[in-house]
Amino acid sequence: MNVLVVNAGSSSLKYQLMDAGTREIFAKGNCERIGLDRGIFGHAVQGEAKVEEEALFPDHRSAIRTVLDHLSELDIAIDGIGHRIVQGGWHFSDSALVDDEVLRKILEVAPLAPLHNYGEAAIIEYCRERFPSLPNVAVFDTSFHMSMPAVASTYPLPREVCEKYHIRKYGAHGTSHRYEWMRAKALLGDSCHRLLSCHLGNGSSLCAIEDGQCRDTTMGLTPLDGLMMGTRSGSIDPATVCYLQREGGYTYDEVDDMLNRQSGLLAVSGISSDARDIRNGAKAGDERCLLAFDMFAYKAMTHAAAMIASMAGVDTITFTAGIGENDWSIRQAFCQTFEWLGVRVDRERNRAEVGGERVISAAGSAVTVMVIPTDEEYMIAKDVERLAF
Repeated sequence: MNVLVVNAGSSSLKYQLMDAGTREIFAKGNCERIGLDRGIFGHAVQGEAKVEEEALFPDHRSAIRTVLDHLSELDIAIDGIGHRIVQGGWHFSDSALVDDEVLRKILEVAPLAPLHNYGEAAIIEYCRERFPSLPNVAVFDTSFHMSMPAVASTYPLPREVCEKYHIRKYGAHGTSHRYEWMRAKALLGDSCHRLLSCHLGNGSSLCAIEDGQCRDTTMGLTPLDGLMMGTRSGSIDPATVCYLQREGGYTYDEVDDMLNRQSGLLAVSGISSDARDIRNGAKAGDERCLLAFDMFAYKAMTHAAAMIASMAGVDTITFTAGIGENDWSIRQAFCQTFEWLGVRVDRERNRAEVGGERVISAAGSAVTVMVIPTDEEYMIAKDVERLAF
C-alpha cells in the first residue's frame, strides 16, 4: 500500500510517498519558510534530482495543499496518510487512527508543543477535508515513552500541580528509538535485551529500552531537557531560568528563546550549531570548538550512564541521526568511557565510511555496538498499514 508520510515542523514540512511493503519511495520533498515572506518548495520523483522553486506558504494548510496538488499530477495512488505528531501528551501510548476525538486531543495537548502540534493539526484537518475517504494515522513522538515506570516519568513537584497541568517526563524521538529497537532485535535476536539507543543530531536524546519497553529517556516535559544539542542547552539548574528573569531582566520569551535557539553547541563554540563545522574548528585548534566538542561527548556519556543504570546493565548500543551515524570520533570517545563495562570498539570499523547498518564493536566486546540509520518515515508508514488496513 502507498502511504504519504507527512512530517511537519514549526516552519517546515517534509513528505515522502512510499510503499509500506517494499519501502520504495515514489516521491519526496519539503516546504520551507512556512509563515514567512518567501517560501521554498522542493520535490523529487522516483530518484530524480531534487527541484526547488519559490512558493508562498502563509500557513501549514497552504503547504500541504501545494504538496497534494503536486502529487496529484504524478498519477500515483495514495492509500493512507501518516502524520508525525511531536506531542501526544497523556492521551496516547500508541499511534492512532484519526477521528474527531483524536484530533481534539492533539489540540488539547498542543500547549506542550505549541510550535508543532497546531500546525500538524491544521495539516490533518486539510487532508481529511480534501480526501474524506482516506485514513489518516497520527504517530506520536511521545507514545513509545509512555511505558516508562513512575520512578522515571514522575517529577518531584506538588502532586496537585502535576495533575492539573499534566507535568511529567514525555520524552521525544520515540519513533526513532522504536526503530532502533526493532532493527537491533531483528539483527541480534536473543542477545539483545537491554539497548541504549543514541539519537545524536541537532536534536539529541538517549533512550533505555529493555525488551522493547522504554525504561527512561533523556528528554523531559519538552525536548529541551537532557543532552546538550545544536542550539538547545539541555539539562541545567532550573533555577537558572528564575535567576535570569529576576537578575537579568529577561522576559519569559527571551529566556525560552535563549535556551532553545541560542545555546548548546552554537553558544559554546561561538561559530555554529553544526557538528561538522565545530569538528573542523577543533582540528584547527580553536579552543571554543574543542570545548564544545568535548562537552557534547561528556554530556552524552554522563546521561548514558544514567540510562544504563535504569536497566541495570546494557548489552547493545546503537548510534543514529546526523552525528551518531557520521561522526566516528564522537562514537569513539563515547564508547571508550564505557570500557570498564566491557565495551570495545573496532577502530577501523568505526572509522570506515560505510553507509547502512553495521556492527562497529570489536571481537570479544561484552556489548554489541552498532550504527543503525533511523527511518522514522518507514515506521510511520507501517503504523498506517497496521492501524488502517
